[in-house]
Amino acid sequence: MHFAYLFVPLHRNCYKLTMGERIKKLKKIRIHREGTSELLYSAIAIIAIAIGLLKLFSSPLPCIIVTVVLTAAWLMALNFYRCPIRYFNGDTEKLVVAPADGKIVVVEEAEENEYFHDKRLMISIFMSPLNVHANWFPVDGRVKSVVHRNGNYHKAWLPKASEENEHADIMITTPDGVDILVRQIAGAMARRIVTYAKPDEDCFIDEHLGFIKLGSRVDVYLPLTAKPCVTIGQPTTGDQTVLAKLY
Repeated sequence: MHFAYLFVPLHRNCYKLTMGERIKKLKKIRIHREGTSELLYSAIAIIAIAIGLLKLFSSPLPCIIVTVVLTAAWLMALNFYRCPIRYFNGDTEKLVVAPADGKIVVVEEAEENEYFHDKRLMISIFMSPLNVHANWFPVDGRVKSVVHRNGNYHKAWLPKASEENEHADIMITTPDGVDILVRQIAGAMARRIVTYAKPDEDCFIDEHLGFIKLGSRVDVYLPLTAKPCVTIGQPTTGDQTVLAKLY
């Protein structure tokens, strides 16, 4: 999906939006599009099973028990596919905002050897199956590259998951020319990573970056000069919680 935005160019590789010119994209849906068909088909299946059980048994009890269990599972899936309508309140200049709902599991210096080949400030968010699994862009900027890599399906909170699990890497250049790496990581249950980011497209906080199904993780690699604003164990709200400030 491509959306146009109004911006003031500063030079060839850097641009800055004014507050008046910055146009934020808002998802007008309450249920994420990645789950609409699954929720619809599963609801039809539950109704069909309930009707079948009513015809099969003289007592309605089996139908009631099975329907309650299946409906509870369906409601959990409904919660999982929620698509909150959110705006970041305030100026986004030099801010890094949480790309996902979840919990901070890593805030540390780490070697990043695929792209930067040096140490970076790594902040990781673990998303449980109960979290919203939509992902947002953590900074305003321009998408430099998008790379999908196949891999394993270790538990998402393990350190080796960042490099060994299937993941999608999105490199973003901020208006000040700083490169930020966002990594969507599949977990033990997550088997599908969806990335909406496209190379050479403008991206903004409040805009959806992608979606990861079931438990998973998102890593953000920042310059060592960035000041973290979160601590390990802290819950995050995607597009709301400030992860760090860029200097």
